[in-house]
Amino acid sequence: MSLDTGFERLALDLDDPFTIARGTQETATNVVVRVSDGEHEGIGAAAPSEHYGETPRTVEAVLPDLLTIVEEVGDPHALARIERRMNEVVRDNPAARAAVSIALHDLAAKHLDVPLYRYWGLDSESTPTTSFTIGLDSTERMREKTESAVAVGHTVLKVKLGTERDREIIEAVRAEAPDVRLRVDANEAWTPHEALGNIDALADFDVEFVEQPVPAENPAGLEYVHDRSALPIAADESCVTLADVPRIAERADIANIKLMKCGGLGEAKRMIHTARAHGLEVMCGCMVESNAAIAAACQLAPLLDYADLDGSLLLADDPYEGVPIRGGDIDLAGVDGPGTGAHPVEGRP
Repeated sequence: MSLDTGFERLALDLDDPFTIARGTQETATNVVVRVSDGEHEGIGAAAPSEHYGETPRTVEAVLPDLLTIVEEVGDPHALARIERRMNEVVRDNPAARAAVSIALHDLAAKHLDVPLYRYWGLDSESTPTTSFTIGLDSTERMREKTESAVAVGHTVLKVKLGTERDREIIEAVRAEAPDVRLRVDANEAWTPHEALGNIDALADFDVEFVEQPVPAENPAGLEYVHDRSALPIAADESCVTLADVPRIAERADIANIKLMKCGGLGEAKRMIHTARAHGLEVMCGCMVESNAAIAAACQLAPLLDYADLDGSLLLADDPYEGVPIRGGDIDLAGVDGPGTGAHPVEGRP
């Protein structure tokens, strides 16, 4: 089989500036990958993060080597072989490898004329509701964002924290949305002692869990917090690759897996099963991503306890459609056609 490949950079404006403890993002740059056999085309995308050492430029630098492997193998169903060879050629750059992995899975499922979740034998009715993220801002603006999110039907919210007014923020959000399921994410902003004090306060507001309270570079601190926390702890920056899962098993309750951290769908599935074997619950998260990538992560939803797959919902205008998400409900059965469900918005090239 002959496969043609290509990629292009995609500049995406956010609907609203998105701030976390590390900084503010107003645009997102994704790199879209296409793999075609002449009849079907697989679509994937990389959403690189400088926090993990990747930029659009590094993605574009390694993609020619990765796509040469795809063309040499010439079979989208040879996923394990291609993945192994990609790992041999490019050890880092997980977002670049994820983009290729997504495009190949999309193409393989299209060959069989089935959605990707059915290719894996998963149940479309067994999917958690995705959270919608309230980024850091003034307290009043975060209250307004909460009001808007609830108005369009979101029932699970994730609130970014890591400021000197965290309690004020959570009070305002909870007052505006008394009935939603609430999660918080500090993005490594607290010391262990700060984390415990903040978590004690958060417990008064019926928060489900706290994500990455302390820096990943302080595993002992994460364990200290986990052992004393009044709320469950999710590990994000501390859980990047498969090898990290056993390391966080005694330091967290939930493993947050992201395609852009681990390098692709095959590795994500291995991480999910490894987390289960270590007694961890599992969440799949995302960066700010087009549906060209998010649609693939949504296919993993039946394997998850929690979903944080709102990356495309934060965009002002996504040129790709994907898995329908209404009020946070991931509608895999509503995907129009085989593969991941990602396709260009009608009328766009």
